[in-house]
Amino acid sequence: MVEMFALTAIAAFATVFLTGWIAGLFYAYSVSVMLAMDSAGPEHAVPVMRQINIKIQNPVFFLSFLGTPLVGIITGVLVLIDGQTLPGLLFLAAAAVYLGGTFIPTIAVNIPLNNALDHATGPATDIWTAFAPRWNRWNTLRTLFSAASLLVAALALAFWANTW
Repeated sequence: MVEMFALTAIAAFATVFLTGWIAGLFYAYSVSVMLAMDSAGPEHAVPVMRQINIKIQNPVFFLSFLGTPLVGIITGVLVLIDGQTLPGLLFLAAAAVYLGGTFIPTIAVNIPLNNALDHATGPATDIWTAFAPRWNRWNTLRTLFSAASLLVAALALAFWANTW
């Protein structure tokens, strides 16, 4: 019984932590990284973004990007097994919000845009103009949905903690 509670608690806190981590990443892009690259100009922004696309593929990013929904689902199931319906469903909802509003748009839109940027040729101004506005719109969506997922996960943790 104690082991199950400890495992569930670790999963619950990991869910909130990872969701916050990834929400913060997308938020940082929205409020600083992309603004700085726009200010630097296309001739600097294009090569920097190409390097970011390479460097972001690292274990820490993948842990937060892929781990967020996985740990959220595991937490939801563990909390439901514990008999706590509302917090369990909220953890599952947090994972669903993340998957639908952050994970899928990343796979379907932002990664293909990154790949197109990596292979684009021509004047940097044309490349950046074709890339940045659409990428930014979708990143704003990812930011909002990952923040919503964080809010739902935090509520789930609060409701679950209230049952201790």
